[in-house]
Amino acid sequence: MGRPVVHFEIGCRDRARTERFFAELFDWNITTSGPAAMIDAEGDQGIDGHISSLGHEPHHYVTIYVEVDDLEWHITRAERLGGKRLVPPVEIPTGRFAWIADPDGNIIGLWTPKR
Repeated sequence: MGRPVVHFEIGCRDRARTERFFAELFDWNITTSGPAAMIDAEGDQGIDGHISSLGHEPHHYVTIYVEVDDLEWHITRAERLGGKRLVPPVEIPTGRFAWIADPDGNIIGLWTPKR
């Protein structure tokens, strides 16, 4: 297999309402952590994710994050293949992420963990 999907994100306007909805619907263990709510897959039962309310567009989205070794290389390659750079690499405590769009406009996150 190529690069794995390692995380997902759900964007919304009202994070507390969205947290309650998914916690009750799927029995997800959701913990508020700074500006996001972390979804714990609880072992090997799936992949972890989070819920975010960015406070700006896009308000409603679901995206996946693919783990890559080199964010810039993959962003450049996406652009060559007809995609777009949406969010340049951003450093967070656990690593770095970026957002790209495929040729149809689907948002895909790229992720490089801190090593």
